[in-house]
Amino acid sequence: MIRFFKEKWKIKSNFQTLVIIFIFSITGSISVYIATPTLLFLGIEKEFTNPWVYYPIRILIIFPIYQLIILLIGSIFGQFPFFWNMQKKILKKLKIKK
Repeated sequence: MIRFFKEKWKIKSNFQTLVIIFIFSITGSISVYIATPTLLFLGIEKEFTNPWVYYPIRILIIFPIYQLIILLIGSIFGQFPFFWNMQKKILKKLKIKK
């Protein structure tokens, strides 16, 4: 599995691959955790909001939070260039950045 990620991401060491996978897992968990208080701050409560409205809003809130946190945590672990390049690719695919 590590070999797959090393080849796909053009990474040289197993350690860097493990660090990057760890950053992805931490970032996902933190983003999901932060989404609930953010929604409450905006006055959107799960109990009083239709699920067809609540979950799309939650996903739309998680996405930008995730993008910011992955850069922050990537920086802390010395992987900012990797995640910055990945962010640029994502923004290009979403037609947000040229």
